[in-house]
Amino acid sequence: MNNSTSNHHTRDLRKGRFSETNRSYLITTVVHERHPLFSEWQIARPLITELRAAEESDLVESLAWVVMPDHLHWLVTLKSGDLPTLMQGIKGRSAITINRALGSHGPLWQKSFHDHALRKDEDLQAIARYIVANPLRAGLVKKIGDYPLWDAIWLR
Repeated sequence: MNNSTSNHHTRDLRKGRFSETNRSYLITTVVHERHPLFSEWQIARPLITELRAAEESDLVESLAWVVMPDHLHWLVTLKSGDLPTLMQGIKGRSAITINRALGSHGPLWQKSFHDHALRKDEDLQAIARYIVANPLRAGLVKKIGDYPLWDAIWLR
């Protein structure tokens, strides 16, 4: 994908974006150039810390998430603020910490993110099961319990 196509796609992701408190969203964000940065679980820990901090700060209720080698899927209910500010904070702080740990610099995440506002009739638990089963479908593990980078409130 050339730069102008990439920039056009990024703008399209933001078109019509509206953040509604008390609404659930499925958020997906991708590592810069889809580099499999999170293949080593220790590198993902700062990102997971940021996801938990967002919940502890009462910005979201985190329903389920999985950190894949080159992207994140996160199912949340937005409690305050808006999605762009939430994701800017998560991605910015995790990038600083991860780059520092790796002794690197530069972009860690692709510029934007994808969000899907869930309808009232969508089954949150079914979506959570789908999210946490990503490592199985990708062939990374034979059973989900073998994959260390996921969580869901129904299993706490």
